[in-house]
Amino acid sequence: MIPIYSQKNRIKLIVVIIALIIGAATITYTNVLVSKLSEREQELVQLYAKGLRYMINAPSDDNIVFIEEEILSANTTVPVILTDEYENILDSKNIDLPKNISEERKAELLQREIEKMREQHPPIVVPWAEGSENYVFYKDSALLSQLRYYPYVQLIVIACFALMAYFAFSYSRRAEQNRVWVGLAKETAHQLGTPLSSLMAWYEYIKASPKFENEPIVEELGKDVRRLEIITERFSNVGSVPLLRDENILQVTQNAISYLQNRISRKVVFTINSGFSPDITAKVNVSLFDWVIENICKNAVDAMEGRGSITINMVLLGKSSIAVDITDTGKGIPKSKMASVFLPGYTTKRRGWGLGLALAKRIIDNYHQGKLFVKWSEVGKGTTFRIVLNR
Repeated sequence: MIPIYSQKNRIKLIVVIIALIIGAATITYTNVLVSKLSEREQELVQLYAKGLRYMINAPSDDNIVFIEEEILSANTTVPVILTDEYENILDSKNIDLPKNISEERKAELLQREIEKMREQHPPIVVPWAEGSENYVFYKDSALLSQLRYYPYVQLIVIACFALMAYFAFSYSRRAEQNRVWVGLAKETAHQLGTPLSSLMAWYEYIKASPKFENEPIVEELGKDVRRLEIITERFSNVGSVPLLRDENILQVTQNAISYLQNRISRKVVFTINSGFSPDITAKVNVSLFDWVIENICKNAVDAMEGRGSITINMVLLGKSSIAVDITDTGKGIPKSKMASVFLPGYTTKRRGWGLGLALAKRIIDNYHQGKLFVKWSEVGKGTTFRIVLNR
C-alpha cells in the first residue's frame, strides 16, 4: 500500500508543480495568440493608413468610394483616431463614448484616448496635401485586451475552485475523523461502565468492612474509583456540547495537580503561581479541563524522564481572558516540530498513540472556545504550553 498520508507533503509539492506547469503553459500559449492577433491588428491599422494615403492621389471617384467602403469602413474592432500634424482630431472609429455629450467633452475624452494610444503604439504618419502630415493613433481592440488578461482570470478561477475543493475535502476528512473519535469515545465509555459499577460496589463493601477501617489505601482506592467515573464521563461527553460553568480556576487546577502528583514520580516538583486573587473564575468544564492539565503534565513528565520541575503560572489577559502557562524542564521541542505536536499520531515515545496533546487542543479550542499553543520551547531547556480561557 502506498503511504499517502506519510508522503502528503511530497504529494502536495507535486500537485503544486503540475499546477504551475499547466498555468505557465496556458499563459505562454495565450501570449503567442495575443502576439499574433496584435500583429494582425497592426497590419489592419497599416492598411487603414495606406487607404488614407491612396485616397489623396486616387485616380477616380469610384476608387475613393471603394477605398472608403471596403478598407476604411472594414475596421470595426481596432480603436483609431485620425489627427492633423498639430494633433487636432479629424476623425475617430470604434471609440466608446457616452451618448449626448457636447463637442468639447467629446474632444476632451478623445485627447485622453490619444495619450493612452501613444503609450501602446507609436502613431502612423500619413503624408497629406501640400506637405502636411496626419497621424493615425490606435490601440489594442477590446478582444485583444480581454485575451491578454484571460489566462490570469482563468488561473484565478481555477485557484478558487481548487481552494473550494481543498476545503470541502478537508471538511469531509475532519468530519469523518470526528465521527471516528466520537464513536471510539462512546464505545470506550460504554466498555468502562460495567467494570466501573463492579469496582464501585467493591469499594463500598471494603469501606464498610471493619477489617479496613482507618486504612489509607481505602481513601486512595476511592479517589481512583471517582477518577474512573470522571474519565467515563469525559468519554461520554466527547461529541456533545459540554456545559461550561464559572469555576474557580485556581482551585480546579490545584485539585487536578493534587490528584496527579501522588501518581507520578516523586522527583517531579510542582509549583503553582497565581497573579490574581483566588476568587477569579473562568468558564470551564471541570472534567474536561482536568483532562487537559493531566495530558500536558504527563507529557512534561515523560519529557523530563521523571525528574525535574513543572511550574504553572496564571495571569490575567485584560478583562476577558485568563492564561495558564505550564512550564517544564524537559527536552524541549525542536522548531521543526512545533507545528506537529498537536497533530493526532505525533509522539516521541516508543509506546504511545500521540493523542494526548491533540485531545487537549481539541478540548480547549473547540469546546472551551479558547487557545492552546506552544508559547516557548528550547531544546535542552524545556517547554511552556499556554492555555487561554474566557472569563
